[in-house]
Amino acid sequence: MNTPAHVVVNLLCLGRRDQSQILTPVVLGAVLPDAPMFLFYFVEKIILGKPERIIWTQSYYQESWQNLIDLFNSVPLMLVGLLISVWVNSQVGGLLFTSMMLHVLGDLPLHHDDAHRHFFPFSDWRFRSPVSYWDPNYYGRIVTQLEILVVIVGCVILFRTYKSLPGKISIGLIGACYLVYFLYVFKVWV
Repeated sequence: MNTPAHVVVNLLCLGRRDQSQILTPVVLGAVLPDAPMFLFYFVEKIILGKPERIIWTQSYYQESWQNLIDLFNSVPLMLVGLLISVWVNSQVGGLLFTSMMLHVLGDLPLHHDDAHRHFFPFSDWRFRSPVSYWDPNYYGRIVTQLEILVVIVGCVILFRTYKSLPGKISIGLIGACYLVYFLYVFKVWV
């Protein structure tokens, strides 16, 4: 799934109450597993000026980038964070790490060639799903259409659920980020 879709799904599952002490860790947990991807793309595209084809066929698969990306997608490390949060009775930490694990659960069935090592650094095993959230060779067009539908319906539900102005603005920003992402995708890749 694309990052804004993770945010919407995680808010639907964990953040249905319009309270910043819930919304903030859920949103951060939905974004953190993809944070190294943003850094990766910024370095490769903006700083190094590499073309898209090289970024996604060569640079993405370099060991250093894969290690950083997979570190942020590591279920064992998330479980350690969750256990520490429970031990110190931190609701914020519990929500953050639960949201991160929910992100991983959303990614697991939707990555083929770009599958993460979800048990890194303890294992290099990757689950290569027969379905991809983006690759048309692995049902990517269908998954993209379903994802768009989930995000639109999810944003409507969340917008109606949240009563505060900051909550409504947050959902509007998430929807806007999703739209901007697809405009960028069509500009660069289509």
